[in-house]
Amino acid sequence: MALFLVRFGYTPESWAALVRSPEDRRDMLAARIFGFGGRLHGFWYSLGEHDGYAITEFPDEVAAAAAHVALEAAGTFQHLDATALLSVEEMVEAMQRANEFAFAKPGG
Repeated sequence: MALFLVRFGYTPESWAALVRSPEDRRDMLAARIFGFGGRLHGFWYSLGEHDGYAITEFPDEVAAAAAHVALEAAGTFQHLDATALLSVEEMVEAMQRANEFAFAKPGG
């Protein structure tokens, strides 16, 4: 399973619709993610650069990409990005495997 940190910003029209009719959208979002074999670990609103954050989990990157494309196509967001999250163990493995990459810097 792949974990993602999702950062989003609503369009002004989306905020206006939510102000007119406030709603908790977590259950709807969780059900859609579950339908793709995933899980919504958390959903938060914030003040600042992003309107909110979510931690999601999908069985693979293709399922995550499909959900991302569906969300983008809805026109609800000014911006929507997802960052893959690695466990400490996964990153240690990546660092160990980095030795095999054999990259040489220019001029080196």
